[in-house]
Amino acid sequence: MSQDSPPEPLHPRRPDPVAPAPKKQGSDLPARLLTAAILMPLVLYVTVLGGLAYLGVVIVFVLLGQREFYRLIEDKGGHAFVAFGMAAGAALPVVAYLGNEYHAMLVMNATLLAVMVRSVGRAEIAQALVNISGTFFGVFYIGWLLSHMVVLRNFYHVAVAKYGAAHVDALGILPESGVFYTIFCLAAVVFSDAGAYFAGHAWGRRKLAPRISPGKTVEGAIGGIAGGTLGALAMKLLFDAAWPGLSGAMSYRLGAVMAFVVAIFAIVGDLVESLLKRDAQTKDAGNLLPGMGGILDRIDSPLLGVPVMYYMLLLSTYLRMGAS
Repeated sequence: MSQDSPPEPLHPRRPDPVAPAPKKQGSDLPARLLTAAILMPLVLYVTVLGGLAYLGVVIVFVLLGQREFYRLIEDKGGHAFVAFGMAAGAALPVVAYLGNEYHAMLVMNATLLAVMVRSVGRAEIAQALVNISGTFFGVFYIGWLLSHMVVLRNFYHVAVAKYGAAHVDALGILPESGVFYTIFCLAAVVFSDAGAYFAGHAWGRRKLAPRISPGKTVEGAIGGIAGGTLGALAMKLLFDAAWPGLSGAMSYRLGAVMAFVVAIFAIVGDLVESLLKRDAQTKDAGNLLPGMGGILDRIDSPLLGVPVMYYMLLLSTYLRMGAS
């Protein structure tokens, strides 16, 4: 085909929805555990540290996750505005750090407008729909959702800006309570993943979503919900014993409800990413993390779990203010 010829229409390959999952050669559990042993202390350390170091780590996760996502689009034959999308995605945590999720949403609106304007000057008209939607969804799915890691960690300051310092302080929420909220949420996500993994391997019989992820089972999902709920409550118990000021504003009843809901959405987040990979006909979004795949394979559950935790906290804070 000559250089001046119009591009061929995009014809994505149709994945076989009932194709069995490829057999694994041996267990990847040792590699998973080793990767977790390195990654988790780093995440916990920067969460406690906060500030620009925490913001920088979130931005790195956004950029790596977005790049893997755009590769999935490229595997489908699309051509997203990669540099533009990643720049917008990296800007969202910064905006959330300086403001809140509302300001990040304004950036999202500006991003969509800019992507549409940019696509007008591109010659690949046949792929315009894929390019625009793919670029914007990458910004939303990775950048905007993961930017909630920032507002969750800085929850006290966000709540003060929304409700006033007097109300927030009266509820027992401290400036560093966001450390507990973030670790509590991550515990629900991590233990949900672990519970689903081990329960699925031990008792998994009934398929949860065979067309999306043949390896996931109903029994594994139940184990994930139980593991996420109990793991998060165990984290609250630890904070109550060691740093009660940070966790005192959350009751065990409220914590159980939040952990339960976060664990469910963690499983949904995993399924969403499996759907995207299924469509792109790839097993892992990347290979950066031994035993776990890519960054997107690791953050798929927090992408939904963290925003859900954040908005539940906002709602519970508002309701408690009205009841006091």
